[in-house]
Amino acid sequence: LRKVDAAAARLGLTQDILIEINIGAEASKSGVAPEGLWSLAEAAEAAANLRLRGLMAIPPAGATPDETRAFFAEMRGLLTRLQEKHYQTALPDTLSMGMSGDFEAAILEGATIVRIGTAIYGPRDYGSRP
Repeated sequence: LRKVDAAAARLGLTQDILIEINIGAEASKSGVAPEGLWSLAEAAEAAANLRLRGLMAIPPAGATPDETRAFFAEMRGLLTRLQEKHYQTALPDTLSMGMSGDFEAAILEGATIVRIGTAIYGPRDYGSRP
């Protein structure tokens, strides 16, 4: 947050940000644990050049459809709680979750941004990198 805030200050702008939640508690993924959201949101609120717009997450790849939907519902609940805090500068209206294999469930649980590159472009070919 400090680095993004400083870069935004140098550019003379307010940077919209999302906080990444490690909703499945996976060691291989970045993001804050759900219970760590609140201190990070407070830090974002205190930053002069940041505006917290919402949350983002990717549930575990091996989760069943029901488990994935439950993770999405938990994210929706976190966004609702964030909205209820009534921060001065935050505008928490964004929930980025869902990819090509689970975007329908994400939308049903309130996603405002989904990432569906594979559904549009097909799977990535990692073998042809130079």
